[in-house]
Amino acid sequence: MFKGVPLTLGVEEEYQIIDAESRALDSYVSKILPDGRVRLQDQVKEEFMMSQIEVGSQVCANIDEVRAELCRLRGALIEIAESQGKRIVAAGTHPFSRWMEQTITPRLRYKALEENMQDIARRLLIFGMHVHVGIGDLELTIDIFNQARYFLPHLLALSCSSPFWDGRRTGLMSYRSVVFETLPRTGIPDSFESYADYDRFMSTLERVGVIDDRTKVWWDIRPHPKYKTLEFRVCDVCTRIEDAVCLTAIIQALVAFLVDLRLGNRSWRIYHRDLIRENKWRAVRHGVRGELIDFGAGKSMPFDELVEEMLALLRPYAEQLGSWEAVKHARKIVKEGTSADHQLRIYDESGGDLKAVVDWLAEATKTGACS
Repeated sequence: MFKGVPLTLGVEEEYQIIDAESRALDSYVSKILPDGRVRLQDQVKEEFMMSQIEVGSQVCANIDEVRAELCRLRGALIEIAESQGKRIVAAGTHPFSRWMEQTITPRLRYKALEENMQDIARRLLIFGMHVHVGIGDLELTIDIFNQARYFLPHLLALSCSSPFWDGRRTGLMSYRSVVFETLPRTGIPDSFESYADYDRFMSTLERVGVIDDRTKVWWDIRPHPKYKTLEFRVCDVCTRIEDAVCLTAIIQALVAFLVDLRLGNRSWRIYHRDLIRENKWRAVRHGVRGELIDFGAGKSMPFDELVEEMLALLRPYAEQLGSWEAVKHARKIVKEGTSADHQLRIYDESGGDLKAVVDWLAEATKTGACS
């Protein structure tokens, strides 16, 4: 609780199911789910493709509970998968498996998505992390939504884990972002004057038949229509648990900071969506090794300097929330690199062996998971 705002947390992670011998994606979710549901109940579910599996944490009061949940959930799935000759990988894309060779999960909602979107949907062989923050007030949620958009490129840069696609080095650090934005109603959203303004926008989409429910608006950040949370959707799934915990802690502290501004009748400046999109592109392209634009200063700045500025803003809130150790892990991510940086290093050191990249991903995904 922060100044009357719950700031509860929930994290969803999408994982790859890998055949241990071939290192390729395996359409195996139907074999893992029965044991998964015995151990994890409704916290595990299938996804669009049968080589994907998703977990969702319980509602967490603090970052220590988030860490425990992610360790438990990953550990259970890894144990089940390995007992059947499979492995679990957390990365935004698979280094070499092809979307054309995947099997779509035979559920009505997924078949409807495929029918509506055709190859755009069939290409969605991507894996993300979604962080929910409980705010509890719809008007305040929209206000924080407007302000938090500015920081989405920063979050993406810290989470990059998808430098490969279809067996190729793409030159990007988050190719997942490129694939996902081929869908309509994705990317950086516009701002809204109020919750009523947002509700009118959504009602228009519903009335004219664009969507039949509000979960089919897939922005990088959105008020979640069912959970009544503010959902951050911009991140690649983090390969390492500690990176996922760090991003979640940053998001919670960021919301606390923006809530504090709002309650003091102040606000982070609301920037044009296309300016934020420019920074997102830079995060997609270079991750933590590039520069983002500081629009207040009117100049490009190295990402490590921007992270230090962000940490200075968030430290008082993270300390109050008991999450500063997790938040400052961002410095280690910047220094040592994201998952994408590590994948590229393994690729170069192995002479272009993508199976070696998969092996590293599987081991790194397992690190810290509860057995």
